[in-house]
Amino acid sequence: MTSTLSPARSRTAPPRRPAVPARRRGTLTAWLFLAPALLLFLYFKFVPMALGLWKSLFKVQTFLGDEWVGLDNYRTIITDDEFAAAIWHSAVLALGTTAGSLVLGLVLALLIEGPAKYLWFVRTAAFLPVVTTMAAVSEVWRIMFHPGDTGMLNVVVGWFGLDPQPWLASEHSSLWSIMLMSVWRGTPYDMMIFLAGLVGVDRSLYEAAAVDGASTWRRLRHITLPALRPVFWILATLAAIRGLRVFVEVYVLTNGGPNGSSEVLMTLIYKLGFQKNELGVASAGGIVLFLATLALTVVVQALRRRQAT
Repeated sequence: MTSTLSPARSRTAPPRRPAVPARRRGTLTAWLFLAPALLLFLYFKFVPMALGLWKSLFKVQTFLGDEWVGLDNYRTIITDDEFAAAIWHSAVLALGTTAGSLVLGLVLALLIEGPAKYLWFVRTAAFLPVVTTMAAVSEVWRIMFHPGDTGMLNVVVGWFGLDPQPWLASEHSSLWSIMLMSVWRGTPYDMMIFLAGLVGVDRSLYEAAAVDGASTWRRLRHITLPALRPVFWILATLAAIRGLRVFVEVYVLTNGGPNGSSEVLMTLIYKLGFQKNELGVASAGGIVLFLATLALTVVVQALRRRQAT
């Protein structure tokens, strides 16, 4: 009996498509999820910016057609006294708001930092000004700034034997009053960022310093502040940009008055564009504000990298 061996059928595997690397696949997935938001951001952010840059080179005439003026709108901004004053007021407000909110935010963070259970309520209450509508907050402060004897803030300063202050009604105090409200609103945000930074400080350093007999001030100076240096740089950048782009507070409280003593760049751009219909000059002012914000960010980041190295 002879057995017949049948040859095994040759099975050829179908060609496989090259597998997409996991890293590339993850990148494509991330961009896919970001695409809707990026499209909205492109339409509502970058397209208006490009259009504003284009309009800044024209004398915009709604019904008569735009007239090419080149850089004349920018020359107007550089030589105009109102723009110079508005830029100065914006710089002063940004500097004062940044310094005040950073110092008070650090102090509050150090005071309420800890594992105690009741501190969550204190942190939430302190953070409420940040999530409150800016227009509503400004209106409340406008009432508090009432220059009469019955004004809330004047009642408070009267407890210390001081005379009633004009606050927003005076050319000498209007900008400082707005700065006071801006510091009050920006401090809780800086406080929360400082609290997040304090979590990363090594507690063993405090224990070793206490064993060596270091005082509270020396521990703060040589341990806490150096550990928070990156947080300071981030908050300084954000607070400065926030101060340069202030608008709602000034518009609601003073609308740039009295006599332009609190006029900032944003309110001046708004008035030129929507009240005086000088859209070309207003667009140039917006570009100048963008360049100032970009330059500030670049300078701060350069200083941060230089200090880090």
